[in-house]
Amino acid sequence: MKKLNSMKYIYLFFISILLVFSSCKGKEKNDAHIGNTIPVTILPLEKSKEKTTIEATGLFSTDDETLLSFKNGGIIERIYVKEGDFVKKGQLLASLNMTELMAKAEQVKAAIQKAERDYNRAEKLYKDSVATLEQFQNAKTQLDVIEQDWNTLQFNLRYSEIRANSDGYILIKLANEGQIIGPGMPVFQMNGAGAGNWLVKVGVSDYQWANIHLKDSATISTDAFPDILIASVIRKAEGLDYQSGTFTVHVQPTKKPTVPLASGMFAKVKIYGETNETWKIPYSALIDGDRDKGYVFITEDKKTVSKVEVKIASLQAEYALISSGLENHKFLVVSGSPYLRANSMIEVKE
Repeated sequence: MKKLNSMKYIYLFFISILLVFSSCKGKEKNDAHIGNTIPVTILPLEKSKEKTTIEATGLFSTDDETLLSFKNGGIIERIYVKEGDFVKKGQLLASLNMTELMAKAEQVKAAIQKAERDYNRAEKLYKDSVATLEQFQNAKTQLDVIEQDWNTLQFNLRYSEIRANSDGYILIKLANEGQIIGPGMPVFQMNGAGAGNWLVKVGVSDYQWANIHLKDSATISTDAFPDILIASVIRKAEGLDYQSGTFTVHVQPTKKPTVPLASGMFAKVKIYGETNETWKIPYSALIDGDRDKGYVFITEDKKTVSKVEVKIASLQAEYALISSGLENHKFLVVSGSPYLRANSMIEVKE
């Protein structure tokens, strides 16, 4: 009898454990179901007409900036100026070591003397009917060729020096004495003595470049002074700058600035391009942005979401303008995005 009672208690104990386990499992299922629904807020997607504002940064320069270089390669013998120096037109700025060119000059001089002797001898022999007309003409041609070599050498000697092409300032010195430099490699960058017009060179992406046109209005600002300069686009590069990976656009103030400017001063530029139909979305909706590309979550039925790629036209102070990627979609998720995955279940908050 005692044995039966003991078995009964053991049986009831196991039944109670199973009931508790079943209830906990059911609760976990309910909790999991609740946890899979993520609360979000959404906005209806509607296109709006916005004037494209392109923001970029660049440096002040003038339209008469010039890169100065040697025509010939060689070893730089002397540099006579330093950065910031004021120079006068024609002033000697740098020179190459002339040893090689002077040796070549002596060779050409000797060749000219020999060609002149040959020509004079051929002329006398031709007059005496000893040399033929062809021999006389060949001697004359040889003399002419060597004289042209001498003219070329004199030209190269003249451009083995760098002289200032105008009055102005040395902005940057790009080489040093004793350095071996190739033909045409820049040694100095200089600009005119306040004679040139100020402008800002900015780099933009290919999409931005396509939306910028000549004479588009713009503004220029800098931390150096509080004034905002009214400007316009005066030039667009027709090719890529391979050093920066961007397209260069020149923006120039419409009036001569009254504030003090210096070449190389940092500037912030806003260019107001053409009016386009875009989607205006808050920054909170953007995820995984990279330059002009990003991702957002959208929903069609307010129950599940999808992740789509969008193209960013420009970034404004409080929102982003999207040029493509949201076609034929109804609602944009604007909060709760960090917790979402593709096909996540959502609960729309009013």
